[in-house]
Amino acid sequence: MSDITEMRNEIVDKVQDRVDQMTSEGELHLPDNYSPENALKSAWLILQDTKTSNKKPVLSACDKSSIANALLKMITMGLNPEKKQCYFIPYGSKLVCQPSYFGSIKVAKQAADVKEVYPQCIYEGDEIETEIVKGTEKITKHKRKFQNKINGEVVGAYAVVEFDNDKPDNTEIMTIEQIENAWKQGQTYKEGGNGTHQKFTEEMAKKTVINRACKRAINSSDDSNLMINAFNEPGEVQAEQEVQEEIEENANSEVIDIESPREEKPEQEEQEPEPEPETEKEQKGQEENDSGNQEGPGF
Repeated sequence: MSDITEMRNEIVDKVQDRVDQMTSEGELHLPDNYSPENALKSAWLILQDTKTSNKKPVLSACDKSSIANALLKMITMGLNPEKKQCYFIPYGSKLVCQPSYFGSIKVAKQAADVKEVYPQCIYEGDEIETEIVKGTEKITKHKRKFQNKINGEVVGAYAVVEFDNDKPDNTEIMTIEQIENAWKQGQTYKEGGNGTHQKFTEEMAKKTVINRACKRAINSSDDSNLMINAFNEPGEVQAEQEVQEEIEENANSEVIDIESPREEKPEQEEQEPEPEPETEKEQKGQEENDSGNQEGPGF
């Protein structure tokens, strides 16, 4: 028996057993058209070809418990990686299941009574009017000349979330600066490069604003269940990993203090050394994520 087969039996079978237990005890409710067995098979095939940023296979670089947990979270959210509804992303030795924007919409529909999500980009020259009602900003007018889209200068994006019930629509609006800051939290974005975000700015901006809009809808839902917890976990793991990396970086930094030579003075003229100036502690802020839900690159 190969190592991969042995690992599969150890991880996948245990996850399947746990899913069966949770469903039988009423902890987990899966959609009628969702097959956890098929999702697990697809996920395992994808994981065998997934590598870290250092080109190491995630099956050897990530601990087994996090791999099992990522697979369980995938099933909890009712997602299938074969349908591009989620991706597996390593953060250090931990593997997480990150919903794509397809997955975010699916979870929002299941957990937050979302009917549909309508994204739109804002181009340079577009005429936009908004109003703020009870602290919530909404788009009341969006007019565009076709030439604006041809010029292709994206300056922002928004997504309107429509609900199945009587709840009013929710609108998420982001400037291009906010969108790019969200991209920087992901592992695939290279500032100033010529990658996917630069080549397909419109689509990537839509994905980012969709993810943020869905995250707000999901987290504002009245139902606090396993699906919502699973949806939020990738951002929490990323934040923990960033903190751990900062701790390790500081711990490995050695500061050598070399005193400047002082001119010898007669004993009666020796003065007390001047106190060293106080140093200001650096403060580092952390931006939201959409993420994740941190939000990742938004796809």
